[in-house]
Amino acid sequence: MLPAYIPNNAAAVFGGGAPLDLGLSWRGNRILGDGKTIRGTISGIACGALAAFILNIINLSVSSLDLPVFSSLVIIALPIGSLSGDALGSFLKRSLDIPQGTTAPLLDQLDFVIGSLLLVLFISPTWFFETFTLSIILTIFILTPFLHLSINIIGYLLGIKKVPW
Repeated sequence: MLPAYIPNNAAAVFGGGAPLDLGLSWRGNRILGDGKTIRGTISGIACGALAAFILNIINLSVSSLDLPVFSSLVIIALPIGSLSGDALGSFLKRSLDIPQGTTAPLLDQLDFVIGSLLLVLFISPTWFFETFTLSIILTIFILTPFLHLSINIIGYLLGIKKVPW
């Protein structure tokens, strides 16, 4: 899941600039808000894909690791799905009048995981079922909220994030 975890962090670090929603509104609210930017999205996808590519190299170099080999489609699908899920989460929050920076428990922590898993399932179902067992999926859903909060606290302490959640 590393190629799905990295994009959101990379988007926060390298983001800024023009908003992904181009400042447009829907039903009186911004579609995504200023936190989702074009540069952040491109950077996040690139960093997630690079992580998958590096993991492939490591896996081929050290065969005893038994990591999954990411196909070209999966290399792109994991980070795109991650950022798409995160954007959908932002859209839902804006639609529910939840201000940017306000936490929405579980939605904030799992939207990107759900987005990445669904896109990979759609793009490459064979790879998905060969890679993700039920126990792995459960582990992802249990550990991700804790990992997400930990990384956000670190980002907040480093001044990258405005809020620690």
